[in-house]
Amino acid sequence: MTRTTIQSEDIKNPLDLEDAVLQRPEVKDYAETVNAIGGTGGGTQDIDISAGNVVSATVDTSANTFTFSNPPATGKCGSFTLILTNGGSQTVNWPAAVDWAGGTAPTLTTAGKDVLTFTTVDAGTTWYGFLAGADMK
Repeated sequence: MTRTTIQSEDIKNPLDLEDAVLQRPEVKDYAETVNAIGGTGGGTQDIDISAGNVVSATVDTSANTFTFSNPPATGKCGSFTLILTNGGSQTVNWPAAVDWAGGTAPTLTTAGKDVLTFTTVDAGTTWYGFLAGADMK
């Protein structure tokens, strides 16, 4: 294996590793891109994880069906966090590929924020869904 030392002046913005392995980095003070969907408006709402691994959305008018797109390839782990406002105010449908902790989708907050996490290791064939926090204040 060839090791390369990168000087700070050599780094372009953004640094695109094109799916190459970055091994044993020490990371200090990092941020994740937020995919701010805003109001879902009912109907189908796609969550594209290539647009950011943190997603915020507000359920606002009618039933919503979420879909998930652009997971990493099989053998790689991909996940995203969904900060969902007023999820319990309307019917929310999840992809059939979601396996929920306990076997049932959680009851969402009618007027407030819930935090959900989804993880896949098989290119989205199965997504493991977790309610990380309900009615966050």
